[in-house]
Amino acid sequence: MAWIILVLASLFEIGFAVGLKYTDGFTKLWPSIFTLTSMTISVVLISIALRDIPLGTGYAVWVGLGTIGAVVFGIVFYAEQTNLARILCLVMVIGGIIGLQLSNSD
Repeated sequence: MAWIILVLASLFEIGFAVGLKYTDGFTKLWPSIFTLTSMTISVVLISIALRDIPLGTGYAVWVGLGTIGAVVFGIVFYAEQTNLARILCLVMVIGGIIGLQLSNSD
C-alpha cells in the first residue's frame, strides 16, 4: 500500500510542478490554489508512504517520478524539445529508481 501512496504522491508532485507554470509567481489565484493544494497533498502522501519505505528510496522515487512526469508533460502538452540526450537522461532517472529499489535489503 505504501508504494501506491508514493505513486499518488508523485502524481500530485507533477500537478504541483505543472501548476507552477500557471501561477505567474503566485499572483494568479486559482492556479496558485491548485498548485499549493497539489503540493500539500503530495507532501502529506509521501510522509505517509515513508512510514514503510526507506527514506532515500522513497524520496528518490517521489522526485524521480515527478521529474519524469513533468518532462513528459512538457513534451506532450508544450511541445518542449525532445532529443536523444533528454530521453537518455530520463532513462537514467528510471534506472536509478529501479536500482535503488533493487538494492534495498528489506
